[in-house]
Amino acid sequence: MVLPVNEFRLHRSLRKTLQRFIGTPGCEIRVDSAFSDVIQACAYSPRDGQDGTWILPAMQQAYFVWHEAGTVHSFETWVDGELVGGLYGVGLGRMFFGESMFSRRTDASKIALAALVCFCRSQCIGLVDCQQNTSHLASLGAREVPRSEFLCHLAATVDAEPVRSWTYHESMWTQLGLRPTP
Repeated sequence: MVLPVNEFRLHRSLRKTLQRFIGTPGCEIRVDSAFSDVIQACAYSPRDGQDGTWILPAMQQAYFVWHEAGTVHSFETWVDGELVGGLYGVGLGRMFFGESMFSRRTDASKIALAALVCFCRSQCIGLVDCQQNTSHLASLGAREVPRSEFLCHLAATVDAEPVRSWTYHESMWTQLGLRPTP
């Protein structure tokens, strides 16, 4: 399942949540500021229908090494200095492969995903590989694509000039038609 970032569905309720988040002092999006906390939270968050995790210590260590090399990144939702949600994934060229997400507060992972979409739009990353086929992701615009189409997209983007700066600026919210507070 992939999410074409230009097809991201910003439902009215999520738009309201994002506007409230953007307009509230102490609410912010950070990139890579607490990578190890994000991967730990993803690994140990309980999930419906699952009784374990694939993010075992050896996998975590591999992601830490890749993160240090500048290839794996976390998008984090912060409220009053507390990490409340986020996601991480692999950035290669102009492609992002989402690996996992977590939420400690309602909609915190959706806020991080919306920020990722804004970032991707601003950096000419057209597709996020979501990997998991879920109704939740489908409701936000993710869909299945034929393997041949996916491979063609990879060939055109993975070897492209990589993103140089993995930072989030609140002006990126305009990518979704949202207005940051002055």
